[in-house]
Amino acid sequence: MKIFYSETHRRHNPPFEIFDGGLRVPYLENPDRMDRILAALHRVGWTEIYEPSDFGLDPILAVHDREYLDFLASAWTEWLASAPQDPSTLIPATFALRRQPRKPASLLGRAGYYIMDLSACIVEGTYPAALASANCALNAAQAVTEGERSAFALCRPPGHHAGRDYAGGYCFINNAAVAADWLSAKGRVAILDVDYHAGNGTQGIFYERGDVLTISIHADPNFEYPHFIGFAEERGKGQGLGFHHNFPLSAGTGDAEYLHMLDSALAVIREFAPAFLVISAGMDIYADDPLGTIKVSTQGIGEIGRRIASLGLPSVIVMEGGYANEALGRNILAFLSNFNS
Repeated sequence: MKIFYSETHRRHNPPFEIFDGGLRVPYLENPDRMDRILAALHRVGWTEIYEPSDFGLDPILAVHDREYLDFLASAWTEWLASAPQDPSTLIPATFALRRQPRKPASLLGRAGYYIMDLSACIVEGTYPAALASANCALNAAQAVTEGERSAFALCRPPGHHAGRDYAGGYCFINNAAVAADWLSAKGRVAILDVDYHAGNGTQGIFYERGDVLTISIHADPNFEYPHFIGFAEERGKGQGLGFHHNFPLSAGTGDAEYLHMLDSALAVIREFAPAFLVISAGMDIYADDPLGTIKVSTQGIGEIGRRIASLGLPSVIVMEGGYANEALGRNILAFLSNFNS
């Protein structure tokens, strides 16, 4: 299996994030996550790791707003030039209510306009890391168009919470959406998001499109981040009506219940009959993940991979969340091994 990975991710390493209630904690979405996965991939004989080539900005601008990308590119330089009291990371304290969508001129005003929450921390290397992450997904997409049955984009930072013009949930560029949009010029595409959290960014990007089917299986937003999106009644709009599906799960959902919901999602994909499948592979559904309440085992993750692989579709697997670092390598191997067999 071809794996696309860039060391550039290490340049995005915020010193902290802020949890609910104001607790400052070490940044959970950290480079150690990639080191654990790489160590596991090096232990097996069926992976080949490639440095991604640069596709340029055009495929990213196809799904993201140019002014938003300009903000990501310049935010760090502007932040240092503002002589902040704590220059270690840019985190705004005020966030825009998008019902009042006027964009302010100040850096902190724009940061609150373009950033959804306190986990999308910006440091000097954030933008180049996000670009490299998107290129990993684009290279994996290209690989499946050239005959690979599947390819894995080992993306960091992750992407599925990033919307057309906002960052959030550790995500800055929506890697899966960029890959899916690029593939959509070659045939119909389905995106299946199995991360613990709802793929709000992906949903918003494709919500009015009928050529890309989007499905997200996730913890119910009534109690879990991102809270304001990911409900079952959200089915798309306009040309996209009926081409988006959310499958919310209760806290404590285990292997059997998750697999039952997955089977319903896979039936929707079979009916859509896409030419390509993009999988947002979040391993935070694992039972011991510090950010999750779903209790899927490593064996369950393997079975999820097996059932998705049984669709027989050219598949781009894009790394999303997963913060139980000690288990991350074996969980991703359990998932990927089904696409290599």
